[in-house]
Amino acid sequence: MLERVIAVGQYVWEILHPDFGLAWNLFLALIPFVLSALLFRRSRRRDGVWWWVAVIFVLFLPNAAYVLTDVIHLIAEIRAEPPLPVWAITLVLIPQYSLFILVGFQAHVLSLINLGYYLQRIQWNRWLLPAELLLNLLCAIGIYLGRFRRFNSWDVATQPEQLFYTTLDDLTGKLPLLAIGVTFVVITALYYLFKVLDLAVLEAWQRRRSNQTRLRDPHRPSG
Repeated sequence: MLERVIAVGQYVWEILHPDFGLAWNLFLALIPFVLSALLFRRSRRRDGVWWWVAVIFVLFLPNAAYVLTDVIHLIAEIRAEPPLPVWAITLVLIPQYSLFILVGFQAHVLSLINLGYYLQRIQWNRWLLPAELLLNLLCAIGIYLGRFRRFNSWDVATQPEQLFYTTLDDLTGKLPLLAIGVTFVVITALYYLFKVLDLAVLEAWQRRRSNQTRLRDPHRPSG
């Protein structure tokens, strides 16, 4: 029995451990979320450093939504030869990719939610929807350049001329524009779906926390 458990454990490790690419992509996906927490906190002033960090935030934001395209690697592993057993696909591979994609895309959603709170705080509410749509569009372009042209966020600094002309060429082609358009629609639809769910969870958590505070201190004024 113990030998069988060890054998299964070794087999699972063989499935999981080669996917360092997933860990790298997840690391890149979390960068914009961390930057959004730094940029849009209450005490942050919009000085020169703030604007530089804001530019880096925009450049790295596509990495968060980019994880959605890694589903192609899941499909490739399912179709690989020799085929994986059904239990390995169901219990290891699919949960692994599902968690990876969920965490990565949540970084995208929470980054824009942080931006939304910031715009509301500085009374720029009317710019919230345009900002969300513009950033999702830029993410769609970035995902296309990353997935099909194999550019990275830092190529803005390392090979700006090639990136500029490639982007210009793609934005005038029918197939690239179609791919970018479809990606934009998918990202935007998923973003608003997750945003509604996240805000509902956050509101419920805040309400529960407020109720617990009142129970501990009934004389404390609410609100």
